[in-house]
Amino acid sequence: MSPSTRRGQPRPAALYLGVVVALHLVWETLQLPLYTIWRTDEPRAIAFAVLHCTAGDAMIASASLLVAWLALGRPAWPSERFIAVMVTTVVVGVGYTVASEWWNTEVRKSGAYSTLMPTVPLLGTGLSPLMQWLVVPAMGFAFVGRRHGRPK
Repeated sequence: MSPSTRRGQPRPAALYLGVVVALHLVWETLQLPLYTIWRTDEPRAIAFAVLHCTAGDAMIASASLLVAWLALGRPAWPSERFIAVMVTTVVVGVGYTVASEWWNTEVRKSGAYSTLMPTVPLLGTGLSPLMQWLVVPAMGFAFVGRRHGRPK
């Protein structure tokens, strides 16, 4: 029986998404001082922003994994093509995040970085959201890999 069909265990994709959504919620909360909203808005608006951004992270994580799995996955994933799906998921997530951060902070002006946010030269993207989309998916995939056997 493949690791993705064992009884009593969440399917690998559901496990991954559960882990990363929880981690994104924590990350979104911890990085609040790096955005101007931390000093300018009321607690209720800040809480809404955290939940809104976490919901967006959940959608990005889901779409990134789906794109990667459709392009490179196998029915026995994560036993097969684990690394390829992981790398593609991270690349898609990072790409979307860089574009989204630019769109929302530079074009729409719907959010702004505080002076505490380091930015990545040339991209202008905040370092924290970029690191979020490198670290959080990596942690999610590490968790799935440990729970569902040695990936290939």
